[in-house]
Amino acid sequence: MAPSGKPKVDFTGAEWLCSSQGVGDVQIAFVDGYIGMRDGRQEDGPVLVFTPAEWRAFVLGARDGEFDLT
Repeated sequence: MAPSGKPKVDFTGAEWLCSSQGVGDVQIAFVDGYIGMRDGRQEDGPVLVFTPAEWRAFVLGARDGEFDLT
């Protein structure tokens, strides 16, 4: 188990996806029921790991402007 209480997910060889809009700096991958998110400019950097419920909350919050800093 990782310190977050989630199992350590191996994203080696994962298919990383990016938006067709923009430059694709943020990438996501789906592995073993988890969602990983990373900075596409630093492919060897850290991966944020979300459960499906956490991912849903994140996406809904983004859609609602919860993270809008302007």
